[in-house]
Amino acid sequence: MIPARRNNLLSNWFARYMRYRMRKAFNQVVVMPFTPKPGHSILLLCNHFSWWDGFFGNYLAYWHLKRKLYIMMQEDHLRKRMLFNLFGGFSIEKGSRETIKSLWYAADLLNDPANLVVVFPQGELISNHATEVTIERGIERLIKHVKGPCQIVYSCVLIDYFESLKPSAYIHLFDCGTAGEVSFDELIKNISNFHLQALKAQVNVEH
Repeated sequence: MIPARRNNLLSNWFARYMRYRMRKAFNQVVVMPFTPKPGHSILLLCNHFSWWDGFFGNYLAYWHLKRKLYIMMQEDHLRKRMLFNLFGGFSIEKGSRETIKSLWYAADLLNDPANLVVVFPQGELISNHATEVTIERGIERLIKHVKGPCQIVYSCVLIDYFESLKPSAYIHLFDCGTAGEVSFDELIKNISNFHLQALKAQVNVEH
């Protein structure tokens, strides 16, 4: 397991650089209205459909949710891009003995209300048009290990082009409650329902 070596100065620079890159690549990035709970860390569960997903998490953490970003990455991916380790990247290797260590590490980060941890609970790339969201059971173990006040937030990013040659990203955020407040089965159900609502709302989104 590779722990994060987050550098605040480099992370601040990277957040600004990626906002510039996103403005060049997208027609617009729209974050639906959302207010994080004060005094809470944030476990940000994101749908995972593209190369951009980690950068969406970075964008949300820095510019909207105002927390220090940490992001769980597959160990082989992180080893190929160790620069991300300085921006809050830490590793998980599914199916290994180190998996539980990564989950506990993420939970410990969430004991600090200044932190935000991005996790992709689907565990693999799945189209953002999918109508079902599967969440791996490791998330349940992570949540149960968090000791401090932690808000669980689901981020559903949906892409449309409309009249532009560039895509627009619409980020729908859902407050899943705080760690320990709802059962894992209820969490899965609430996220699945919200994901369907976001798909329906996207049909009528302003552009």
